[in-house]
Amino acid sequence: MDYLEINKKLWNNKTAIHVNSEFYDNTNFIKGKSSLNPLELKLLGDVKEKSILHLQCHFGQDTISLSRLGANTTGVDLSDKAISTAKDLADKTKASTEFICCDIYDLPNHLNQQFDIVYTSYGTIGWLPDLDKWANTINHFLKPGGQLVFVEFHPVVWMFDENFTKIKYNYFNDGPIVEVEEGTYADKNADIKHDSVCWNHSLGEVLNALLKNGLTINSFNEYDYSPYNCFNKTIEIAPNQYRIEHLDDKIPMVFSLSATKQ
Repeated sequence: MDYLEINKKLWNNKTAIHVNSEFYDNTNFIKGKSSLNPLELKLLGDVKEKSILHLQCHFGQDTISLSRLGANTTGVDLSDKAISTAKDLADKTKASTEFICCDIYDLPNHLNQQFDIVYTSYGTIGWLPDLDKWANTINHFLKPGGQLVFVEFHPVVWMFDENFTKIKYNYFNDGPIVEVEEGTYADKNADIKHDSVCWNHSLGEVLNALLKNGLTINSFNEYDYSPYNCFNKTIEIAPNQYRIEHLDDKIPMVFSLSATKQ
C-alpha cells in the first residue's frame, strides 16, 4: 500500500474544492484577512523578520498570513495541486513566500536551511505514520534555540465515529486506518469520494517523539473547543469556537505546544 500516493490523490481532489469553499473564504483572504487563530498567534509571538518553516501547509493560507506579519516563510506540502495553488495565491497577494512540494520526511533532500520557527497545525500528524521521523525532521530544520509551534486536534476527537455517538477507533497508534472518505470537512456535501490512509497518535507518542529528538517542551495546553467548524453535530459557543453539541465541554478538542531545540 503506497499511502503517499493514495493521500496525494486525496488532497489534490480536496484542494480543488477547498479553494472555492466558504470554509476557507479565499475571497476575503486575498483581500487581507488572516487565516491564523488566536491560539497559534499567542504561541508564535512577534514573528517579524523571523524565518518560519510551515510543514503540511495545504494551499498556503497560513504560510502567507505569517509572511504578512513580517516573517520569511517556506511552506511544504505533499499535494502538487495544493502547492501550485499556494504559488498562485502568493502571486495574487504579492507575498514573498517559498513553497516546496514533497513528503516532509524527504524534505532534507529538497531544502538546505535552518529556521527560527517550525510551525504546523490542525489535521497534520494524522497523515504521518512515524512521529519519530517527524520530530527528527523538525530538529533537523530548527536552528539551535529555535522553536516548534504546534497546534493540533486532540487525539480524543479521533476516537469517535463521525457523528460522535460512539467510540470507534483506538486512542493509541495500532497501525494505518484505511477508509473511503466522502465529502470533505470544508464542504460536507462535496461530490468527492476517495481512499485515505491515516494514523491516530496519542499525546504520549507526540511528546516522547519530540523529547527523544532533542526538543524541550516549553508549554502544553488542551482546549475544550475547535476554532474550526469542521466536525459534525457542532454548536458555536463563541465566535469561532465550536463544540460537539451533545458532548458540551466534556472532551478536549485541540491541544497546543511549543518546544525549543536544545
